[in-house]
Amino acid sequence: QVELVESGGGLVQAGGSLRISCAASGFIVTNAYMTWSRQSPGKQRELVAGFLSPVRTFYADSVKGRFTISRDNVKNMVHLQMDTLQPEDSGVYYCKVRLHDGDYWGQGTQVTVSS
Repeated sequence: QVELVESGGGLVQAGGSLRISCAASGFIVTNAYMTWSRQSPGKQRELVAGFLSPVRTFYADSVKGRFTISRDNVKNMVHLQMDTLQPEDSGVYYCKVRLHDGDYWGQGTQVTVSS
């Protein structure tokens, strides 16, 4: 049974940092196609970062140079390190994995950046 559980969200001042995490079960994260997306009130869900391959990553232009996605293959987790946060980075952040039988999403973790 596939499950994704996000954690680590919270309130931070502009310019600060947060690391959010996604604990995975039911599959191995090592070679999985995994992404982070975010959604703010009144806006569509936005793809933020992800793995194209075991080592190749991609980032939205809005977060490039500030966010870093990584995997912990021992703990079967994926992390998103977010630096130099801005109020526009606020939203619910979701972890997703694409497997052979479809896409699975976590429940999300709230990130709020105050100005």
